[in-house]
Amino acid sequence: MQLASPEPAQPVKAPDDAAPDGPTARAEPGPAGDELALNAGGLRLPIHVHARGLALGILATLACVFALQWAQKFFVPLLLGIFIAYTLNPVVRWLERWHVRRVVGATLVTVLILGAMGGTLYRLQGEFFNIIDELPSLTQRVTKILTSASGERSTIQQVQAAAAEIERAASSASGGDERRAIQKRTQNVPPVAVPTSGGSSIRVMDWVLAGSVGLATFLTQATMVVFLVFFLLLAGDTFKRKLVKLTGPSLTRKKVTVHILDDMNNAIQNYMFMLLVTNVLLALLTWAALRAIGLENAGAWAAFAGVAHVIPYFGPLLITLATGTVAFFQFESLRMVILVAGASLGIATLIGMVVATWMTGKIARMNPAAVFVSLLFWGWLWGMWGLLLGVPVVMVLKVVAERVEGMEVVAELLGE
Repeated sequence: MQLASPEPAQPVKAPDDAAPDGPTARAEPGPAGDELALNAGGLRLPIHVHARGLALGILATLACVFALQWAQKFFVPLLLGIFIAYTLNPVVRWLERWHVRRVVGATLVTVLILGAMGGTLYRLQGEFFNIIDELPSLTQRVTKILTSASGERSTIQQVQAAAAEIERAASSASGGDERRAIQKRTQNVPPVAVPTSGGSSIRVMDWVLAGSVGLATFLTQATMVVFLVFFLLLAGDTFKRKLVKLTGPSLTRKKVTVHILDDMNNAIQNYMFMLLVTNVLLALLTWAALRAIGLENAGAWAAFAGVAHVIPYFGPLLITLATGTVAFFQFESLRMVILVAGASLGIATLIGMVVATWMTGKIARMNPAAVFVSLLFWGWLWGMWGLLLGVPVVMVLKVVAERVEGMEVVAELLGE
């Protein structure tokens, strides 16, 4: 009897999930395979784009940006008044605990703030008037700088003559007739009017008119902000209760709304208080440094530094340029310009980049790069007011994004 020889053993095929990772591996079909697909070039992340939703989102964003820019004169005083009211509300609440009625407390706080600002301006009005009185002499100094030492040709005329020489050298190979025409044209270069103190080259009245219109607009918006702050302080928690009521009957939604409003309140109050402390400290240090150096009207320029430093990042640069220019006109010495500008920049850097940045990071817990990009956006949208209101607006947006479903991406981008 012949025994059948056993069949050769077949190689056992490894299951797909046991296959080693590598460029030749094939993704398992299904949800796991849709998330990561392997190919010869490496990992790929499939992105599914909903074209209609993306287009609607882009159009809605553009419409919102256009509306914000178009209604700037409405939104800027509104946001500024809300932020100031948030800052002063704890003072009114503290007075209420001392059995002072809210209407009396709101009136008292508003009057005290206006009185402090008016007292500061009255104290420094002499220095501000000195700066205004020195404007004609500054114009004469600028004219002297723009004019050459010989007094015959100005700097602009010299630049025109140099450009004519370059044009003559570049076209020397184009022929004799054209060369002579160019020479004749360059010899008859019309003189450039140099602005003088008594001439009509400088339209002083246009500047005065533009400044008057700008001052009237500023005073109008400031009055609107004062009244808005007073009425918001008078209202107290009325709008907070109304917003909680409008969220619906759900207790969870009411709790989330209360948490959002409390977080916004704490963030805005801490940030505005930090701005107040750091800017007052910067103004005092700047006044002491400029007074020790001998710069005229040091108090006025210190007040300007305290106000300009409210603008993040760009405020110190503006302070340095302004004080350096004033030092150049007063001392006419490069060493004094470097000393004054260096002192201003050093104080602004110490207060702004060290103290304010550290405190802002502790208060807002935001990504500095995202904050800087948002400041560029708001500065482009609203100018100087956008730079001032950009950080509080982004803080409010971050607080809302952390509590609202669907906005986790915004919270992650703005967070640390």
